[in-house]
Amino acid sequence: MRLIAILALTLAIGLAGQASASDRIKVLTSFTVFADMARNVAGEHAEVVSITKEGAEIHMFRPTPGDIKRGLGADVALWNGMGLETWFERYLENLGAVKAYTLSDGVEPILIGEGPYEGRANPHAWMSPGNAMTYIDNIVAALTETDPANAQAYAANGEAYKAEIAATFAPIRAAIEALPEEKRWLVTSEAAFSYLAADFGLKEASIWAINADDQGSPQQVRRIIDLIRDNDIPVIFSESTVSPKPAEQVARETGIAYGGVLYVDSLSTPDGPVPTYIDLLKVTSQTIVTGLTAQP
Repeated sequence: MRLIAILALTLAIGLAGQASASDRIKVLTSFTVFADMARNVAGEHAEVVSITKEGAEIHMFRPTPGDIKRGLGADVALWNGMGLETWFERYLENLGAVKAYTLSDGVEPILIGEGPYEGRANPHAWMSPGNAMTYIDNIVAALTETDPANAQAYAANGEAYKAEIAATFAPIRAAIEALPEEKRWLVTSEAAFSYLAADFGLKEASIWAINADDQGSPQQVRRIIDLIRDNDIPVIFSESTVSPKPAEQVARETGIAYGGVLYVDSLSTPDGPVPTYIDLLKVTSQTIVTGLTAQP
């Protein structure tokens, strides 16, 4: 009898675990940054799946049949919008009726000033710790509408996550604000950091505007070299999903420092340098501060 009771209890626990797992909603995100944000909001109440994998270049991503299979059964989809994931709406057509939420809704866009995309919104709005609050609120709203039974948990998780982000970036912001005004420049390969620069009070310049543009043409390189010399800018950075060679060329020709890699579009694997969204922002921000404060 004791053995039967133990077996019955084990079966009941197993079935309860299965039921708990099946009760979770499935959240689909366009890339890994949003997957991590969504996991922080969802907690145990959702399975979160990113379409793109760690380290992916997301502007011109082409989903495979395996990527489509991974999204089957999703209850809700989250994407950036602002013309970033031009492939995403076509991707969703393969999944059937899945409601998609645009996480950049409510963000004041920064317009691209040059190149083929001149006048369009720069899509990298999640790179601002301030804008992150809007993204998190939009995730809370999307999950609450999809799964109202767990609305209280989503709201509480969202507020805790926002508080963690604010606390993480207060000292980094203070370090940048301590720099002399003329030293507050952020020069990169791609203009993917406009929102971060605006949030931290930095002037921004880049070799090209968007990864879909020409990258490192002679005209682009000459323009940024002239800007660096005219403003005595000490350092240039590159973005993790593109070649560092154009930025390194600019550094060589101007004699300034190459400050290393900044992360924006994609998280790393768990054992890499930026496995979470907060890590991505923190590593990027600290790399900028280190480059701007280094002694020549």
